[in-house]
Amino acid sequence: MSKKVMENKQFIRTIFDGTADRHGFVCHASDLTIQDTGLGDFTLSTDPVNQWVPWVVKNYERQTKALERYGDDNIPLAPVTTATHLFAKAFGCDVHMPPDSPPCAVPLVSNAAEADTLEIPDLWKSESLYRVFELANAVRDELGQDVDLGICDMQTGFDIANQIWDKNDLFCALMLDPGAVKRLSAKCASLLKTFLIELRKEFPTMSPAHCPRIWTPTELGPWVSNDEVGSISPEMFEEFCLPELNDLSDTFGSIGMHCCADAEYQFSGFRKIRNFYAFNRVSSKQGYLPILEPFGGPDAPVHCLAWVSDEDMEQLIKKASEGTRFIFVNLNANDDRASEWRAKGLALSAKYFAKA
Repeated sequence: MSKKVMENKQFIRTIFDGTADRHGFVCHASDLTIQDTGLGDFTLSTDPVNQWVPWVVKNYERQTKALERYGDDNIPLAPVTTATHLFAKAFGCDVHMPPDSPPCAVPLVSNAAEADTLEIPDLWKSESLYRVFELANAVRDELGQDVDLGICDMQTGFDIANQIWDKNDLFCALMLDPGAVKRLSAKCASLLKTFLIELRKEFPTMSPAHCPRIWTPTELGPWVSNDEVGSISPEMFEEFCLPELNDLSDTFGSIGMHCCADAEYQFSGFRKIRNFYAFNRVSSKQGYLPILEPFGGPDAPVHCLAWVSDEDMEQLIKKASEGTRFIFVNLNANDDRASEWRAKGLALSAKYFAKA
Protein backbone atom coordinates (compact mmCIF):
# COMPACT_ATOMS: atom_id res chain seq x y z
CA MET A 1 0.00 0.00 0.00
CA SER A 2 1.51 3.32 -1.06
CA LYS A 3 2.04 6.22 1.32
CA LYS A 4 -0.51 8.27 -0.66
CA VAL A 5 -3.17 5.58 -0.32
CA MET A 6 -2.55 5.35 3.43
CA GLU A 7 -2.85 9.14 3.73
CA ASN A 8 -6.05 9.15 1.69
CA LYS A 9 -7.60 6.45 3.84
CA GLN A 10 -6.86 8.43 6.97
CA PHE A 11 -8.34 11.56 5.42
CA ILE A 12 -11.52 9.82 4.23
CA ARG A 13 -11.95 8.42 7.74
CA THR A 14 -11.87 11.96 9.14
CA ILE A 15 -14.68 12.96 6.78
CA PHE A 16 -16.86 10.17 8.11
CA ASP A 17 -15.96 10.76 11.75
CA GLY A 18 -16.56 14.52 11.41
CA THR A 19 -13.03 15.76 12.10
CA ALA A 20 -11.92 16.63 8.55
CA ASP A 21 -10.70 20.13 7.76
CA ARG A 22 -11.92 20.08 4.15
CA HIS A 23 -14.24 18.25 1.76
CA GLY A 24 -13.12 15.28 -0.32
CA PHE A 25 -12.46 15.32 -4.08
CA VAL A 26 -12.11 12.02 -5.94
CA CYS A 27 -11.16 11.76 -9.62
CA HIS A 28 -11.99 8.61 -11.56
CA ALA A 29 -10.22 7.92 -14.82
CA SER A 30 -12.67 6.59 -17.43
CA ASP A 31 -14.00 3.38 -15.95
CA LEU A 32 -14.19 0.15 -17.85
CA THR A 33 -17.53 -1.64 -17.92
CA ILE A 34 -18.31 -5.32 -17.86
CA GLN A 35 -19.27 -5.12 -21.53
CA ASP A 36 -15.78 -3.86 -22.42
CA THR A 37 -14.39 -7.31 -21.65
CA GLY A 38 -16.26 -8.74 -24.62
CA LEU A 39 -17.35 -11.54 -22.30
CA GLY A 40 -20.60 -10.17 -20.91
CA ASP A 41 -21.61 -10.09 -17.25
CA PHE A 42 -19.59 -12.58 -15.20
CA THR A 43 -22.59 -13.48 -13.02
CA LEU A 44 -24.54 -14.70 -16.06
CA SER A 45 -21.82 -16.80 -17.63
CA THR A 46 -20.68 -20.35 -17.03
CA ASP A 47 -17.14 -19.59 -18.20
CA PRO A 48 -14.38 -19.60 -15.57
CA VAL A 49 -14.34 -16.33 -13.64
CA ASN A 50 -10.59 -16.06 -14.20
CA GLN A 51 -11.45 -14.67 -17.63
CA TRP A 52 -12.75 -11.50 -15.94
CA VAL A 53 -9.72 -11.00 -13.71
CA PRO A 54 -7.73 -9.01 -16.32
CA TRP A 55 -10.64 -6.57 -16.64
CA VAL A 56 -10.71 -5.95 -12.89
CA VAL A 57 -6.93 -5.69 -12.68
CA LYS A 58 -6.78 -3.26 -15.59
CA ASN A 59 -9.42 -1.07 -13.96
CA TYR A 60 -7.49 -1.12 -10.69
CA GLU A 61 -4.24 -0.22 -12.40
CA ARG A 62 -5.87 2.68 -14.22
CA GLN A 63 -7.07 4.09 -10.92
CA THR A 64 -3.61 3.66 -9.40
CA LYS A 65 -1.95 5.53 -12.26
CA ALA A 66 -4.62 8.24 -12.15
CA LEU A 67 -3.97 8.76 -8.43
CA GLU A 68 -0.28 9.27 -9.18
CA ARG A 69 -1.16 11.92 -11.79
CA TYR A 70 -3.96 13.75 -9.96
CA GLY A 71 -2.88 13.50 -6.32
CA ASP A 72 -6.56 13.48 -5.36
CA ASP A 73 -8.42 11.73 -2.52
CA ASN A 74 -9.14 8.47 -4.34
CA ILE A 75 -8.27 5.02 -2.99
CA PRO A 76 -8.04 2.62 -5.96
CA LEU A 77 -10.49 -0.26 -5.81
CA ALA A 78 -10.59 -3.59 -7.61
CA PRO A 79 -14.32 -3.75 -8.33
CA VAL A 80 -16.36 -6.92 -8.80
CA THR A 81 -19.03 -4.83 -10.48
CA THR A 82 -22.41 -6.23 -11.46
CA ALA A 83 -25.65 -4.86 -12.84
CA THR A 84 -28.90 -4.63 -10.88
CA HIS A 85 -30.17 -8.10 -11.79
CA LEU A 86 -28.03 -9.96 -9.25
CA PHE A 87 -30.50 -10.83 -6.48
CA ALA A 88 -33.58 -11.10 -8.69
CA LYS A 89 -31.67 -13.62 -10.80
CA ALA A 90 -31.01 -15.65 -7.66
CA PHE A 91 -34.79 -15.91 -7.12
CA GLY A 92 -35.21 -17.28 -10.65
CA CYS A 93 -35.82 -14.20 -12.80
CA ASP A 94 -34.70 -14.30 -16.40
CA VAL A 95 -32.31 -11.53 -17.39
CA HIS A 96 -32.71 -9.26 -20.40
CA MET A 97 -29.47 -8.30 -22.18
CA PRO A 98 -29.95 -4.96 -24.01
CA PRO A 99 -27.30 -4.30 -26.67
CA ASP A 100 -26.21 -0.92 -25.29
CA SER A 101 -26.90 -1.02 -21.55
CA PRO A 102 -26.36 -3.35 -18.57
CA PRO A 103 -28.46 -6.47 -17.98
CA CYS A 104 -31.75 -6.18 -16.14
CA ALA A 105 -34.08 -8.67 -14.50
CA VAL A 106 -37.37 -9.72 -16.09
CA PRO A 107 -40.27 -10.02 -13.58
CA LEU A 108 -40.92 -13.58 -12.50
CA VAL A 109 -44.34 -13.36 -10.80
CA SER A 110 -47.47 -11.38 -11.54
CA ASN A 111 -49.64 -11.84 -8.44
CA ALA A 112 -49.51 -12.45 -4.70
CA ALA A 113 -50.15 -16.18 -4.94
CA GLU A 114 -47.16 -16.63 -7.23
CA ALA A 115 -44.99 -14.41 -5.04
CA ASP A 116 -45.83 -16.53 -2.00
CA THR A 117 -44.55 -19.68 -3.71
CA LEU A 118 -41.01 -18.28 -3.93
CA GLU A 119 -38.48 -19.53 -1.41
CA ILE A 120 -35.34 -17.81 -0.20
CA PRO A 121 -32.50 -19.13 -2.37
CA ASP A 122 -29.55 -20.93 -0.85
CA LEU A 123 -26.69 -18.47 -1.23
CA TRP A 124 -24.15 -21.17 -2.02
CA LYS A 125 -26.40 -22.82 -4.60
CA SER A 126 -27.16 -19.56 -6.41
CA GLU A 127 -24.58 -19.43 -9.17
CA SER A 128 -24.98 -15.71 -9.89
CA LEU A 129 -24.28 -14.83 -6.24
CA TYR A 130 -21.58 -17.43 -5.72
CA ARG A 131 -19.66 -16.11 -8.71
CA VAL A 132 -19.22 -12.77 -6.92
CA PHE A 133 -17.25 -14.66 -4.27
CA GLU A 134 -15.34 -16.59 -6.94
CA LEU A 135 -14.28 -13.49 -8.85
CA ALA A 136 -13.35 -11.54 -5.71
CA ASN A 137 -11.19 -14.46 -4.57
CA ALA A 138 -9.53 -14.71 -7.99
CA VAL A 139 -8.83 -10.97 -8.00
CA ARG A 140 -7.40 -11.16 -4.50
CA ASP A 141 -5.14 -14.03 -5.56
CA GLU A 142 -3.88 -11.86 -8.42
CA LEU A 143 -3.44 -8.53 -6.57
CA GLY A 144 -2.75 -9.69 -3.03
CA GLN A 145 -4.77 -10.41 0.09
CA ASP A 146 -4.77 -6.77 1.21
CA VAL A 147 -6.11 -5.29 -2.03
CA ASP A 148 -9.06 -2.93 -1.57
CA LEU A 149 -12.01 -4.54 -3.33
CA GLY A 150 -15.07 -2.77 -4.70
CA ILE A 151 -18.46 -4.27 -3.97
CA CYS A 152 -21.17 -5.41 -6.40
CA ASP A 153 -24.51 -3.63 -6.89
CA MET A 154 -26.82 -3.65 -3.86
CA GLN A 155 -30.53 -2.96 -3.59
CA THR A 156 -32.85 -3.13 -0.62
CA GLY A 157 -35.13 -6.12 -0.26
CA PHE A 158 -38.06 -3.92 -1.28
CA ASP A 159 -36.27 -2.84 -4.45
CA ILE A 160 -35.41 -6.45 -5.27
CA ALA A 161 -39.06 -7.43 -4.81
CA ASN A 162 -39.97 -4.71 -7.29
CA GLN A 163 -37.83 -6.47 -9.88
CA ILE A 164 -39.28 -9.91 -9.18
CA TRP A 165 -42.98 -8.99 -9.06
CA ASP A 166 -44.48 -7.28 -12.10
CA LYS A 167 -45.14 -3.73 -10.97
CA ASN A 168 -48.48 -3.55 -12.76
CA ASP A 169 -49.75 -5.90 -10.07
CA LEU A 170 -47.34 -5.14 -7.22
CA PHE A 171 -48.45 -1.50 -7.04
CA CYS A 172 -52.05 -2.68 -6.66
CA ALA A 173 -50.98 -5.19 -4.01
CA LEU A 174 -49.40 -2.40 -1.95
CA MET A 175 -52.97 -1.31 -1.24
CA LEU A 176 -54.96 -4.51 -1.63
CA ASP A 177 -52.59 -7.16 -0.27
CA PRO A 178 -49.75 -5.41 1.59
CA GLY A 179 -48.93 -8.55 3.53
CA ALA A 180 -47.90 -10.34 0.35
CA VAL A 181 -45.56 -7.50 -0.61
CA LYS A 182 -44.02 -7.56 2.85
CA ARG A 183 -43.53 -11.32 2.70
CA LEU A 184 -41.66 -11.17 -0.60
CA SER A 185 -39.65 -8.12 0.50
CA ALA A 186 -38.70 -9.96 3.70
CA LYS A 187 -37.43 -12.93 1.70
CA CYS A 188 -35.36 -10.62 -0.48
CA ALA A 189 -34.06 -8.74 2.57
CA SER A 190 -33.10 -12.03 4.22
CA LEU A 191 -31.07 -13.11 1.19
CA LEU A 192 -29.40 -9.70 0.99
CA LYS A 193 -28.43 -9.77 4.65
CA THR A 194 -27.07 -13.31 4.45
CA PHE A 195 -25.06 -12.35 1.36
CA LEU A 196 -23.64 -9.24 3.08
CA ILE A 197 -22.68 -11.13 6.24
CA GLU A 198 -20.81 -13.78 4.27
CA LEU A 199 -19.23 -11.25 1.91
CA ARG A 200 -17.87 -9.22 4.82
CA LYS A 201 -16.61 -12.35 6.53
CA GLU A 202 -14.75 -13.50 3.40
CA PHE A 203 -13.51 -10.09 2.18
CA PRO A 204 -12.70 -7.75 5.07
CA THR A 205 -11.00 -5.26 2.71
CA MET A 206 -14.09 -4.78 0.52
CA SER A 207 -15.46 -1.21 0.52
CA PRO A 208 -19.21 -1.14 1.26
CA ALA A 209 -19.94 1.75 -1.15
CA HIS A 210 -21.28 0.68 -4.54
CA CYS A 211 -22.61 3.97 -5.95
CA PRO A 212 -20.60 6.02 -6.53
CA ARG A 213 -17.66 3.66 -6.39
CA ILE A 214 -15.44 5.14 -3.69
CA TRP A 215 -13.51 3.68 -0.80
CA THR A 216 -15.42 3.79 2.46
CA PRO A 217 -14.09 2.54 5.82
CA THR A 218 -14.82 -1.17 5.86
CA GLU A 219 -16.20 -1.14 9.39
CA LEU A 220 -19.10 1.03 8.22
CA GLY A 221 -22.39 -0.51 7.17
CA PRO A 222 -23.64 -1.56 3.74
CA TRP A 223 -24.59 0.94 1.07
CA VAL A 224 -27.88 0.06 -0.64
CA SER A 225 -29.88 1.45 -3.55
CA ASN A 226 -33.26 2.70 -2.42
CA ASP A 227 -34.87 3.83 -5.68
CA GLU A 228 -38.42 2.49 -5.60
CA VAL A 229 -39.27 4.98 -2.83
CA GLY A 230 -39.96 7.46 -5.64
CA SER A 231 -43.02 5.39 -6.57
CA ILE A 232 -44.69 5.18 -3.17
CA SER A 233 -46.05 7.53 -0.52
CA PRO A 234 -44.24 8.60 2.66
CA GLU A 235 -46.61 6.42 4.65
CA MET A 236 -45.74 3.43 2.47
CA PHE A 237 -42.03 4.15 2.87
CA GLU A 238 -42.39 3.92 6.64
CA GLU A 239 -44.44 0.74 6.34
CA PHE A 240 -42.56 -1.16 3.62
CA CYS A 241 -39.00 0.23 3.63
CA LEU A 242 -37.98 1.87 6.89
CA PRO A 243 -38.09 -1.29 9.04
CA GLU A 244 -35.75 -3.10 6.66
CA LEU A 245 -33.32 -0.15 6.46
CA ASN A 246 -33.22 0.10 10.24
CA ASP A 247 -32.72 -3.65 10.56
CA LEU A 248 -29.74 -3.51 8.19
CA SER A 249 -28.33 -0.56 10.10
CA ASP A 250 -28.78 -2.32 13.44
CA THR A 251 -27.19 -5.49 12.07
CA PHE A 252 -24.09 -3.79 10.66
CA GLY A 253 -23.90 -0.71 12.87
CA SER A 254 -24.74 1.88 10.21
CA ILE A 255 -26.06 2.22 6.68
CA GLY A 256 -25.36 4.23 3.52
CA MET A 257 -27.86 4.84 0.75
CA HIS A 258 -28.05 5.63 -2.95
CA CYS A 259 -31.26 7.12 -4.35
CA CYS A 260 -31.84 8.21 -7.94
CA ALA A 261 -35.59 8.78 -7.66
CA ASP A 262 -37.45 12.09 -7.44
CA ALA A 263 -37.94 11.49 -3.75
CA GLU A 264 -37.53 14.78 -1.90
CA TYR A 265 -40.93 14.15 -0.35
CA GLN A 266 -39.40 11.10 1.37
CA PHE A 267 -36.61 13.04 3.08
CA SER A 268 -38.45 13.28 6.40
CA GLY A 269 -38.67 9.49 6.37
CA PHE A 270 -35.01 9.13 5.44
CA ARG A 271 -34.15 11.11 8.56
CA LYS A 272 -35.65 8.26 10.61
CA ILE A 273 -33.06 5.77 9.35
CA ARG A 274 -30.83 4.93 12.28
CA ASN A 275 -27.08 5.60 11.93
CA PHE A 276 -27.51 6.85 8.36
CA TYR A 277 -23.91 7.76 7.55
CA ALA A 278 -23.67 8.35 3.78
CA PHE A 279 -26.06 9.60 1.12
CA ASN A 280 -25.56 9.48 -2.64
CA ARG A 281 -28.25 11.58 -4.26
CA VAL A 282 -28.61 11.76 -8.02
CA SER A 283 -29.90 15.11 -9.25
CA SER A 284 -33.68 15.17 -9.43
CA LYS A 285 -35.97 17.63 -11.19
CA GLN A 286 -35.27 20.01 -8.31
CA GLY A 287 -31.49 19.61 -8.51
CA TYR A 288 -29.19 18.91 -5.59
CA LEU A 289 -29.86 21.84 -3.27
CA PRO A 290 -32.94 20.28 -1.56
CA ILE A 291 -30.61 17.89 0.30
CA LEU A 292 -29.09 20.70 2.32
CA GLU A 293 -31.93 21.60 4.68
CA PRO A 294 -32.91 18.12 5.90
CA PHE A 295 -29.37 16.70 5.65
CA GLY A 296 -27.08 19.53 6.70
CA GLY A 297 -24.76 19.94 9.65
CA PRO A 298 -22.39 17.60 11.49
CA ASP A 299 -25.05 15.02 12.36
CA ALA A 300 -26.17 14.53 8.76
CA PRO A 301 -24.84 11.75 6.54
CA VAL A 302 -21.81 12.53 4.39
CA HIS A 303 -22.97 13.56 0.91
CA CYS A 304 -21.07 11.43 -1.62
CA LEU A 305 -22.00 12.98 -4.95
CA ALA A 306 -21.10 12.19 -8.54
CA TRP A 307 -22.52 13.54 -11.80
CA VAL A 308 -22.36 17.04 -10.29
CA SER A 309 -21.63 20.08 -12.45
CA ASP A 310 -19.06 22.66 -11.31
CA GLU A 311 -21.90 25.11 -10.75
CA ASP A 312 -23.82 22.66 -8.56
CA MET A 313 -20.70 21.81 -6.58
CA GLU A 314 -20.07 25.49 -5.94
CA GLN A 315 -23.65 26.14 -4.84
CA LEU A 316 -23.72 23.12 -2.54
CA ILE A 317 -20.52 24.12 -0.77
CA LYS A 318 -21.50 27.79 -0.47
CA LYS A 319 -25.01 27.13 0.81
CA ALA A 320 -24.31 24.18 3.13
CA SER A 321 -24.73 24.75 6.85
CA GLU A 322 -21.73 24.46 9.15
CA GLY A 323 -20.54 20.90 9.65
CA THR A 324 -21.98 19.50 6.41
CA ARG A 325 -19.53 17.09 4.77
CA PHE A 326 -19.09 16.28 1.08
CA ILE A 327 -17.12 13.85 -1.05
CA PHE A 328 -17.41 14.92 -4.69
CA VAL A 329 -16.59 12.38 -7.39
CA ASN A 330 -15.50 13.44 -10.88
CA LEU A 331 -16.22 10.54 -13.20
CA ASN A 332 -14.36 9.99 -16.46
CA ALA A 333 -11.73 12.59 -15.61
CA ASN A 334 -8.94 13.54 -18.00
CA ASP A 335 -5.66 15.03 -16.87
CA ASP A 336 -6.30 18.74 -17.53
CA ARG A 337 -9.90 18.63 -16.42
CA ALA A 338 -9.18 16.72 -13.22
CA SER A 339 -6.53 19.18 -12.04
CA GLU A 340 -8.73 22.20 -12.76
CA TRP A 341 -11.78 20.62 -11.10
CA ARG A 342 -9.90 19.58 -7.97
CA ALA A 343 -8.22 22.99 -7.60
CA LYS A 344 -11.60 24.71 -7.81
CA GLY A 345 -13.10 22.36 -5.26
CA LEU A 346 -10.25 22.78 -2.82
CA ALA A 347 -10.51 26.57 -3.05
CA LEU A 348 -14.26 26.45 -2.34
CA SER A 349 -13.66 24.00 0.49
CA ALA A 350 -11.04 26.28 2.06
CA LYS A 351 -13.49 29.18 2.12
CA TYR A 352 -16.23 26.99 3.59
CA PHE A 353 -14.05 25.76 6.47
CA ALA A 354 -12.59 29.22 7.04
CA LYS A 355 -16.12 30.49 7.74
CA ALA A 356 -16.69 27.67 10.19
